[in-house]
Amino acid sequence: EVQLQASGGGLVRAGGSLRLSCTASGFTSDEHDIGWFRQAPGKEREGDACVGSDGSRYYSDSVKGRFTISRDSADKTVYLQMNGLKPEDTAVYFCAADVFVRSEFALLESQYVHWGQGTLVTVSS
Repeated sequence: EVQLQASGGGLVRAGGSLRLSCTASGFTSDEHDIGWFRQAPGKEREGDACVGSDGSRYYSDSVKGRFTISRDSADKTVYLQMNGLKPEDTAVYFCAADVFVRSEFALLESQYVHWGQGTLVTVSS
């Protein structure tokens, strides 16, 4: 059974950092594209970052330069290092996986089949 476990959320002040983890089980995560998405209250889910099975990385404009996505193959974990957090980053963060996502659609939730539960990130001003 494919499972994704997201963790690492919490409460942080503006300007602070958090590292989210997405641990995979039931499939070979190295062979999948992994994305991080956020959903703020009352808003649609939107993509922040994606790491492809080939190591390519994609970021939304809103997080580029502040967030870094990385993959640890040994631990079957994908991380999202979030620096310079802003109150508008407050959201529930989800990780998702699929075997292949076209690069131009890397941040579209419709491209991902497998989803983990979310982890809440709250950034205070």
